[in-house]
Amino acid sequence: MPDETDTKPPAITPARVVITLCLVAPFVAMLWVSSYAKVDPAFIGIPFFYWYQMAWVLISTALTMTAYKLWQRDQRARKGGASA
Repeated sequence: MPDETDTKPPAITPARVVITLCLVAPFVAMLWVSSYAKVDPAFIGIPFFYWYQMAWVLISTALTMTAYKLWQRDQRARKGGASA
């Protein structure tokens, strides 16, 4: 019987839930076409359909970077909390 002190951290942590949400959000936003398949409101003359998708390029970059940083932190915590 294994010792009680050798238990591993849970596989599903709050950080991993946030990571999942960060990575899934852009897919949901782009696959839900009916939410942005329109012309108005235009932004500096660019129809909504186009600038919404371009905005998601920037948002996706930020979300992916956030997910990566959270993943690094989660992995350090699982390995025993090595610095930085």
